[in-house]
Amino acid sequence: MSQERPLYVRLPAPEAEKLERAAHSLRLAKKDLVTALIARHLDPVTDAPRRVVVELGSDQLTVGHAAVRPAEPPEVLTLAQLADLVQTPAEDLEAMAEAGELPGRRIGGEWRFARAAVLAWLAGH
Repeated sequence: MSQERPLYVRLPAPEAEKLERAAHSLRLAKKDLVTALIARHLDPVTDAPRRVVVELGSDQLTVGHAAVRPAEPPEVLTLAQLADLVQTPAEDLEAMAEAGELPGRRIGGEWRFARAAVLAWLAGH
């Protein structure tokens, strides 16, 4: 499954032209340029937007900001996602699930875990 998601935006014509020129002069696809700008201008700890400055080869600078929200966490977790969430090796979690100590289900040979059930289990409910 692709890690990419479609994003469709309408830009005012002057800004769309600036994006076209910037992508052309940097020899990047617009998608790659926007991705790089967003990735570079988020605080690495909080994912909060930082100030973005784009130089377009003229004397003028365009200053703006990125309004980005983190993706909602998935309701159903894979074994690897669960290991990241609870900071425990996947092998240990798989053994616990196999023993029935951890709430989860095997679907098509792969373990899946309901996020809410795992969080309740961690809280001891």
